[in-house]
Order: sequence, then structure tokens, then C-alpha cells
Amino acid sequence: MKIILDAMGGDNAPQAVVSGAVKAARELDADVVLVGIEDQVRACLAACGGEGEKRIEVVNATQVVTMEDEPGMACYNKRDSSMTVALKMLKEGRGDAVVSAGSTGALLAGATQFVKRIKGIRRAALGPVIPNGDKGVLLIDCGANVDSTPEYILQFAYMGAFYAQRMMGIEAPRVAQLNVGTEDTKGGTLQKEAFALLKAASDAGRINFVGNAEGSELFTGRFDVLVTDGLAGNVMLKTVEGAAKFMFKQLKGVMYKSTPNKLAALVIKKDLAGMKALLDPSEVGGTALIGISKPVIKAHGSSDERAIFNAVRQAIACVQADVAGAIEANIDHMKLEKAKEI
Repeated sequence: MKIILDAMGGDNAPQAVVSGAVKAARELDADVVLVGIEDQVRACLAACGGEGEKRIEVVNATQVVTMEDEPGMACYNKRDSSMTVALKMLKEGRGDAVVSAGSTGALLAGATQFVKRIKGIRRAALGPVIPNGDKGVLLIDCGANVDSTPEYILQFAYMGAFYAQRMMGIEAPRVAQLNVGTEDTKGGTLQKEAFALLKAASDAGRINFVGNAEGSELFTGRFDVLVTDGLAGNVMLKTVEGAAKFMFKQLKGVMYKSTPNKLAALVIKKDLAGMKALLDPSEVGGTALIGISKPVIKAHGSSDERAIFNAVRQAIACVQADVAGAIEANIDHMKLEKAKEI
């Protein structure tokens, strides 16, 4: 298996990407391709002791997609950027998956342009896994599509269910729709029309739809996949991230407030560290672009060596799980009748 890395993407590139790639090449059963400005990449390899590593290949790219580039046109305008070259290599079959910590918008647009969506899928979606018990909850979409249609929501639900089955090991994932209330009649036009489609798919035995869910239910364990439009999903994701940071900041203040509290903190230090690790993006690795014909993983922009290593591990798992294959095999159930005729 061969994983292609955008060596120039992310706040800590290229050193963090290269270091993570070296660790992955040594510890995971995969070859790694580093795409980037060659002299910089090779200097980073030398700095981390990865020079001469047999399972690492370097491919030169003369440009870099930056956060200042217009996302929708970045890969098109910068045809020799590390991100574009990596995606083109994936399209051409010169690797099995791509990992990038670069611009999310540019990666999504580039993946759609070069690697292409699965035939019949209207929009690819971002599907991060929110920690919750042993498995977590897949939130789809979380920002790839600010404007959605009922058909998009239906397809997100299917894609999320297939991802949860194959990547999270959940046999019959319970799918819920994010809404302002749990009643069937709640929500705006989008939510009501999407609800009807989701219920019909569930009645036909194709997905396990458990109804609407409020945001406060995210950690209750009532569902495994939470489907929504990208705007609401992104707001929810960022709110959860912000709340977690606030909670740990406040908890730290309490633990160091007095000598008895400090002693108590020492007793539960290991448990607190484990709890914090659940919410650490470096442990997860990245977020899959679900609906693209081949695996593309968006790593966190601030990814360090450990995060890149875990993103490569996630990419390997995506290839092995063949989520795209499951989606493609069921695409006829995922389109509205009027759309099938086009």
C-alpha cells in the first residue's frame, strides 16, 4: 500500500509532515510518498534521520497552496503545488490515498476536480468522529456544504452509515438528523423534507434511522451517525471543541487552586490525561472526505508528527475498509427518482 502526503500542507509543514511520514514508514505496513519542494523535504528528512529510508519516496512540486489562496481555484491555479500533484497521483493510481493538512476548502475542491466524486454522489462531505464511549459519533457534514438539499442530507446519511460500518465497526449504525427538536414535525423545509426521505429509506430497511435529535443529545449514545447540513454541523463541531477547551482550562484552575486540590490532581492525573487524549486531534489523525472516489484524509492544520502518523494510519484503514466501494454499490438507493433520470 502507498500513501501520498502533501508535505507542504499545514502550519508545521514540512518538518512535522516529514517526521510523521518517517515514523509511519517505519511502524506501519505502507510505503509513503512525500510531495513537496524537494530540497526542503530532503533537508527535513536529514534532520529527523529519515534520509535513505527505503519505504519513502520524494516527488518534487514547485508550488504551495496557502490559506490566502481562493479555496475553489487553488489547485486549478497552482497545477504544480504539492496538494495538486498529490491528488493527481492518486487519480492516476500512483498511490492508494492522500493525506493533507493544508486548506480544507482547497483540498475538497481539488479532490472533487481531480480525483472526482463517486458517480451519483452530489456532494462530498466531511465526517469527523466525535468521541463518545467506545465508538464515537460520526458528524456528517461538518462544513463542506454550507447550502444543502434534502437529497444531499439523504446521501450524507447513507455515506455516514457505510463509514460507521466499515471504519468504526458498528454493524447497524443508528442515524439521527440534527434538528431543533426530536418531534417528526420539527425544523424548517430542509429538515422536514430530509426527514421524509430518511424515514422512507429506513422503512425500506436500507438505513437505521432513529429520528430527529437535538444538539444536547450528542453524547447520550442514542445514535452513531448525526446527519446535518454543513453550516449547522460546523457550528456544532466548533462549539464542542471550544467547550472542551474551556472545560479543561477551568478544571486545571480548580486542580491547582489549593494544596489539597493539587494532591487530588496527582491521584487522578492519569485518568485526566486519558480523558484529554479523547479530544486531542493528534490522536484521531484527520477527517475523511466521504464521497470522493478514493480515500482523501484532511489532517488538522496544526498537525504535529504524531497527528500526521495517525492520519496515515487512518488513510490505511480507509483503503482497507473500501468505504467508497460500499457507497458505489448502493448508489441507486441514494438518488431521488427525478435525479436518476438526468
